[in-house]
Amino acid sequence: MDLNKKLDVLEKIYRVYDDFTGNLDVACKKYCDTCCTRNVTLTTLEGYRIVDYLILNGKADLFDNIRKDLHKGRFQPGITTNRLAELSIAEKDIPDERSHYFQGECPILTDRQCPVYKARPFGCRCFVSKHSCLEKGYAEVDEFILTVNNIFLQYIEHIDLQGCSGNLIDVLLYFESSEARRNYRDGVSNCAKNNLISNRSIPALMIPPEHRLKIQPILQAILSL
Repeated sequence: MDLNKKLDVLEKIYRVYDDFTGNLDVACKKYCDTCCTRNVTLTTLEGYRIVDYLILNGKADLFDNIRKDLHKGRFQPGITTNRLAELSIAEKDIPDERSHYFQGECPILTDRQCPVYKARPFGCRCFVSKHSCLEKGYAEVDEFILTVNNIFLQYIEHIDLQGCSGNLIDVLLYFESSEARRNYRDGVSNCAKNNLISNRSIPALMIPPEHRLKIQPILQAILSL
């Protein structure tokens, strides 16, 4: 699948998710930026889409803001969602990455608004809390929604199989280089040298038994793409 096709499928996956969340009663709204931290993760497919959006809309100066945050601690994942599924199937130990968690505002946030909102990655789209995170200090998400989120993460990673995953800061700075963007279009990614991890295909969908029937309409919507 060429890059344009992958981007088209990604856009359609986003629409399926937006249709799903459009019927949910959530507290998230404009200027609600508590969850907008520098710990967001994404795939290179999503990162390429964001960088393309920045360049086409004259917002490339935001790379300066991103570089300023480069020295700060941030969550850099050690395994992808599909690798997590692999380990679960094999009944192997799951790495505990919580110790690498750091707080801090997203470096591209401007006046409490996201300048790339239309191109935001799934890691931002899936923040759908029942109550204000600012008021209680944490998000509250229904267990079924967490299952749905994992499924979408698995599919997004799967369609970017030749790419990588990582922290938003690392992925965006990787694609600041025109050479990196060109290589990615040609199917070449350099994950390890850029603090990124290689994507994997879906070994099995992580759906607990109690959610298997309820999630079928969403699965069918994704598979129809």
